[in-house]
Amino acid sequence: MKKISSKNRKALKSKMAEVLGDRIQNLSVGMQDILLDDLITAFESRIAVLNQAQSNLQCFMDLGVEVENELL
Repeated sequence: MKKISSKNRKALKSKMAEVLGDRIQNLSVGMQDILLDDLITAFESRIAVLNQAQSNLQCFMDLGVEVENELL
């Protein structure tokens, strides 16, 4: 899994903190930091899974395998 750079991770964390500011303001700074780190890690993992699924789907299509609409 390709991880985002430290610089990009900090930028994403800052943007997420701004967007979620009202929702997480009651948490301590430490808890906010943990939550934001967890969200970024989950986001990275989800992107990796979706990229792999898309790659697999493209492979099936390239091979001429029919894929049911339910998978799309």
